[in-house]
Amino acid sequence: MPQRPDRSVHWQPPFPVNARLTLSSLRRGPHDPTHRVEPDGTLWRTARPASGPVTYRIRQQRPDDLRIDAWGPGAAELADSVRRELGEDDRPELFRPAHPVLRGAVRRLPGLRVPRTGRLFEALVPAVFEQRVVGLDAAASFTRLIRRYGEQAPGPAPAGMRLPLPPGTWRTIPSWEWRAAGVDLHRSATVIEAARHAVRLDRSAADPARAYDLLAKLPGVGVWTAAQVGHRALGDADALPLGDYHLATITGVALLGRPLADDEVEAFYEPFRPHRYRVVRLLELSPGAAPRRGSRAPRAGPFR
Repeated sequence: MPQRPDRSVHWQPPFPVNARLTLSSLRRGPHDPTHRVEPDGTLWRTARPASGPVTYRIRQQRPDDLRIDAWGPGAAELADSVRRELGEDDRPELFRPAHPVLRGAVRRLPGLRVPRTGRLFEALVPAVFEQRVVGLDAAASFTRLIRRYGEQAPGPAPAGMRLPLPPGTWRTIPSWEWRAAGVDLHRSATVIEAARHAVRLDRSAADPARAYDLLAKLPGVGVWTAAQVGHRALGDADALPLGDYHLATITGVALLGRPLADDEVEAFYEPFRPHRYRVVRLLELSPGAAPRRGSRAPRAGPFR
């Protein structure tokens, strides 16, 4: 017999929302144990809000009709915040680009919004994993450690789903497990240090300026990493990931017809404020707009 949800939300927003597309930026690789899309389009996710673990399911038939069910101790908190997570506070309608590539992307992706989970530490950990390595390798490292240490998701989650690790677990992972997962000493030390400040980070979610200030004070967290947290946890549509390996090439080829030099990127994006990340995301989701190549990050593997 189906397990009844602990909390449910029926949301009919006055604007289009594409839940799968909006939350796809939270997924860390095709095997992320905290994120699952079923063949029928149902989206499952797990999280650790302050009130406790939660599994939530999002079903959507139309851009203006979403049903969210949640199970676990964190179900009520998730139900109260899920509209913000799905971009309720985002204002994509204020972005009116002149460039035809961007205009076309806006037309094709009307339900794309910038999410705001409010869970900074949850967003920070995989962002640190992605520092200076190929994204697929970072995702593999993240998946391995979540599968190894993650608790089973509450409720009727699909088989194999796990919860994000709590801060205390990240702090106690043995050094050899980090190495076996391909995470070097610098990145593991950054995660461990961030775990010591996880509660304070998450409490800052309502004040993005305060949140960015706290992130900037963490050893090993720079502008690029803070931007990854900003556009996932803070709903920051302007969180430009300066220093990204591919940003100069993707942007330049798509919008200028030539790659940008690294030192040209920040000035080029200035006119797009406060939608600089939105431009990046639209280009990422526009196949053929630009080649996915540029300076490559190093490959990661188990450290012996």
